[in-house]
Amino acid sequence: MLFNTFVHIPGIGETTERRLWQAGVETWDDFRAPYPEFLSVQKVKLIQDHLARNRAQAGQQAPHEFFRQLPAAQRWRIFPHYRGSVAYLDIETTGLSFTDHCITTISLYDGKEVFTYVQGENLADFAEDILQYQLLVTYNGKAFDIPMIENHFGFRLAQAHIDLRPLLQRLGFVGGLKGCERQLGLDRGELAGVDGYFAVLLWREYCRTKSRRVLETLLAYNVEDAVNLESLLVQAYNLKLQGTPFAESHRLPMPTLPEKSFLPDMELIARLRDC
Repeated sequence: MLFNTFVHIPGIGETTERRLWQAGVETWDDFRAPYPEFLSVQKVKLIQDHLARNRAQAGQQAPHEFFRQLPAAQRWRIFPHYRGSVAYLDIETTGLSFTDHCITTISLYDGKEVFTYVQGENLADFAEDILQYQLLVTYNGKAFDIPMIENHFGFRLAQAHIDLRPLLQRLGFVGGLKGCERQLGLDRGELAGVDGYFAVLLWREYCRTKSRRVLETLLAYNVEDAVNLESLLVQAYNLKLQGTPFAESHRLPMPTLPEKSFLPDMELIARLRDC
């Protein structure tokens, strides 16, 4: 969808972009003489100059540049072009607010493999690993996950970032990550009903017992949060395409989920739920 996009150019809004598509200018390469009559000479020159720079940026694989230029509501368009360098991220913490709480676990899924980071074990490794990726995907990460990570590690995550919460809200899906998953047909199975507060309880139980079963139950939940982000983004992308001429040609298939890295202890979950 990126190479069909013109709204990143100053002075080109969605109405003009749609008129370009209707005039047969569906891609950057289609913008050539004779130009659509509704464009002024100045507007033609403006578009030419921006597209020349954009082609160079695309060759340099610079998603943050396109991300910066695109209106916030249109940033979903970069997703398939940088899908090979995406980190789907989710963190768990010692509490549910930003203040006076710290990260306990991080799950990172890149569409192929799952990586987990645990406080007191390998959490520091995340700082180097995350540099491999050009695009970050979270749910509510702009307000929570990303600031928590930046505060903990002491550096800024400069990658392009798609936060699914506002994207899904604009599509009419609300109710938090779990609510959106249910509305879009994702089934958590045994982990249905386990939420962020439960993850806090699991970490406290792990600190008390040092039981690997407890930690693996927490990681099973954390990983599920990260892995499901890909399916949610694919569905959101396809729904956004429905308002364009590219609904069928650009449609993405649903991803294949990875094998479970960790299995939850359901007896433990039942016991903590009853406490």
